[in-house]
Amino acid sequence: MAKVDLRTFVFIDSLQPQLTSYICTIARGYLPITRDAAMIIEVAPGIAINRITDIAVKKTDVRPAIQFVERAYGTLEIHHTSQAEVQEAGKGVLTHLELREADRLKPAIMTSEIITQISDYQAMLINRVRFGNMFLAGKTLYIMEIHPAGYAAFAANEAEKASPIELVDVQFSGAFGRLYLSGSEAEIEEAAKAVHKAVGGIEGRENKAGGGPT
Repeated sequence: MAKVDLRTFVFIDSLQPQLTSYICTIARGYLPITRDAAMIIEVAPGIAINRITDIAVKKTDVRPAIQFVERAYGTLEIHHTSQAEVQEAGKGVLTHLELREADRLKPAIMTSEIITQISDYQAMLINRVRFGNMFLAGKTLYIMEIHPAGYAAFAANEAEKASPIELVDVQFSGAFGRLYLSGSEAEIEEAAKAVHKAVGGIEGRENKAGGGPT
């Protein structure tokens, strides 16, 4: 078996309503429901995600909602009503890869920015490319870029737990992940704080992607 680079490996204990709806909007697989447990796995090369999906669904009763396969990276989302079932699927994947959870890349936040009082014109641009909530002029925008990409989904879920923000978009495949949130200035500041705390608590091997905000 060719060596697989474990980029993202993160457990989501309870999918929040907006992230759940977002996943259902972009997914081509089996759709999750709110409060399901989930896991995001991202590897390189991308083609390896096919075997990982096979291992996860054959060993447990988890269901895959998303499988992105690119040349460089592959991303898988699996979910189940039982946290134990999702965790067991993750253990099966790690055993197959002959890796430990600690072999994943530690996430690095590359950009974390708050922009207040977004104008009508910029709101129009945001709304043309988003798959989540509409962005309304006058709201505060939070933008985060993270490496590896898969951790963006985890960050979105933690933000939604912490603050009544609106999820505008979350991109969790590719070279970098991106998160766009909308809300009042206070709501966005609370969400950003929660994101940094949650992401900062994920252990893994050294990430040499670059030094972003801490």
